[in-house]
Amino acid sequence: MPYNPSSLPSLKGAVFLVTGGNTGIGYHTAKHLALKGARVYIGSRSPKKGEDAVQKIKSEAAGVDIDIHVLHMDHMVLSSVVGAAAEFKSKETRLNGLVNNAGIMATAFQKSEIDGFEAQWQTNYLAHWLLTWHLLDTLASTGTSVTPARVVNVTSNGHNFAPKGGIDFHDLDQTKGGIWSRYGMSKLGNILHAKKLNQLFGPDGSNKEKAGIWSAAVHPGAIDTELNTQADVPGFVQSMLRCFGVYKTPDEGSFTSLFAVAGPEFEQRDSGGYFVPVAKRATPSAYAKDEKLSNELWDWTESEMRSRKLI
Repeated sequence: MPYNPSSLPSLKGAVFLVTGGNTGIGYHTAKHLALKGARVYIGSRSPKKGEDAVQKIKSEAAGVDIDIHVLHMDHMVLSSVVGAAAEFKSKETRLNGLVNNAGIMATAFQKSEIDGFEAQWQTNYLAHWLLTWHLLDTLASTGTSVTPARVVNVTSNGHNFAPKGGIDFHDLDQTKGGIWSRYGMSKLGNILHAKKLNQLFGPDGSNKEKAGIWSAAVHPGAIDTELNTQADVPGFVQSMLRCFGVYKTPDEGSFTSLFAVAGPEFEQRDSGGYFVPVAKRATPSAYAKDEKLSNELWDWTESEMRSRKLI
């Protein structure tokens, strides 16, 4: 492979947060960071599954001293995400990298009970936007011009399934769409979010008070994880993909995220970019490159979160 996380330098003294770090790609992302000496927090909806993941990583570490912890957060309850950010900041004064990894894919229509948003939109996009917002000060105070803090949004080439217009502000639940347009819109949101973060806080960002934050949107590839078992698609389709060798392992799926969040090969010019396996810059959809749409989505999200007193 053109990139392997074994090339990561020592991360001793660095702090990272990986959402959905108890399973799949997130688990391996957290594990590689911890093996390089970083203090790692894994965001997990289930404290027990989070602790089980921590113990598994430690047992697989072959004598390496592992500094890894669970941060409870439920993306389907936005106040839980705010609480998790507050808990993190009560324990840490620095954050070198945030990997917004947790997600669901092509699930049957559902709305969050408390917040009332469609599940994929809230889990994949809104919760991560909100978490990032509440950690911006910590990221900015950690990052420098030499060693910027980084935010990595795990997206998908499924962003190409977004509805006409990219983000349908008149039908955010995608009642006129389906499982894939809902998924696509949420994943497009991840890319537009990374783009806007770079515009505001990146190398040439307009917000000079919170400079020193690089961002990226990462498509991990077709990975055989629990995400696929949750998808509302026939099981035989997944079996065929496995049979034909389309799927990669969750460990391989973590490589591009690790490149973007901690790799020295990720450079200033890469901030705000879209990356595909393995660690290759690529061109996303036209909607994903639309600066006007990026601004409109940010403004809508900020307004919505303020109206709910979540920021």
